[in-house]
Amino acid sequence: MAEPATEQVPPEQAPPAEVKSTAEADFTKYKTAADIVNNALKKLVELAVEGAKVIDLCVAGDKLVEQGTGAVYNKSVKGVKVSKGIAFPTCVSVNNAVAHYSPLESDPTSGQTLAKDDVVKLHLGAHIDGFAAINAETLVVGASEQEPVTGRRADALQAAWTAAEVAMRLVKVGNKNWDVTNAVEKVATAFGCKPVEGMLSCQQTQNVIDGKKRIILNPSEQQKKDFETATFAENEVYGVDILVSTGEDGKARTEESRTTVYQRESTVTYQLKMKTSRAVFSDVQKKAGAFPFNIRVLEDEKRARLGLQEAVQHNLVKPYEVVYTPAGTVVAAFHFTIALLPAGPALITHPPVWYKPELVKSEKELEDPELKELLTKKLREDKKAKKKKAKTEEEKADGADA
Repeated sequence: MAEPATEQVPPEQAPPAEVKSTAEADFTKYKTAADIVNNALKKLVELAVEGAKVIDLCVAGDKLVEQGTGAVYNKSVKGVKVSKGIAFPTCVSVNNAVAHYSPLESDPTSGQTLAKDDVVKLHLGAHIDGFAAINAETLVVGASEQEPVTGRRADALQAAWTAAEVAMRLVKVGNKNWDVTNAVEKVATAFGCKPVEGMLSCQQTQNVIDGKKRIILNPSEQQKKDFETATFAENEVYGVDILVSTGEDGKARTEESRTTVYQRESTVTYQLKMKTSRAVFSDVQKKAGAFPFNIRVLEDEKRARLGLQEAVQHNLVKPYEVVYTPAGTVVAAFHFTIALLPAGPALITHPPVWYKPELVKSEKELEDPELKELLTKKLREDKKAKKKKAKTEEEKADGADA
């Protein structure tokens, strides 16, 4: 999901021409991956009830993605099998856990179960041929139209979803990453909330979910100075991550939870010294390729942790740490994948399975007239409407000349 903004920015992974062909020609692969993720989310939302074990949800989500990807694109292309599978392991982060929580059986917290009114963030991704659709949404256990979410939980949820809808309309050709950063800040503030500090959304290309162009949420003063301005361009794809906290400043920190999600850092090379490290790293490359993975996919957990230690130390593998906002606060999150096609922006991932206005009743609302106006607009302008608008403007101009 999100990564702290201290990560080094990898160089661009593909020449512009290759990136250009990706979004259009392989849109079907992105959409197939998105359908698989949506089907998995539907099942996870059903399973996320009072008493459900977090670890069971994580294992079920990964199994559903593997089953879904296993059923498609099974014909070899020019004798080569199409790679496919998990693009982000299922994480189930509860209340003030921001993201990346996906425990192992051996973890002290593996017995965690969901309780009524828990704010639960479900996050997972699938890829077909390296084209990844990653999605996250937030639900509240036990809420219904008769008993909707209210108070601070509702503020966070409504702020996060409204900010996601605004971001969808701002990630468009010619706009800049700061447009999204500033708008998300305004929306969160309207609901008395804060975006989680330093969280990143990234450009995606084939086999890359953490590309060069990025959007940052709630940057620190130093991050504002150092962060690179980026302009969105045609045929680019973005994974956009909106995380909103009820905390005063949106700051998050690591706690007791052990990291279980890692990703190979494709821009770094280093010859590992330990035999165990080399064996584990080779296993990672075979099983996950360029995508994040959970340690549970590796055969021997103790050996895996030992082997990963050296790889992390030399930046061959990066950890996705579990971070938390202060106790008593909650975090709501939505993650969507969007393509900037020549005909206009197109959402790759599906809308949330659980969230709807009837379930979430905040007493606060967005009052910024520009953002309210933006929310009334479609993601992609209808061609007929566009022609009609141009014709009306032409007629007006002719009338003025007369």
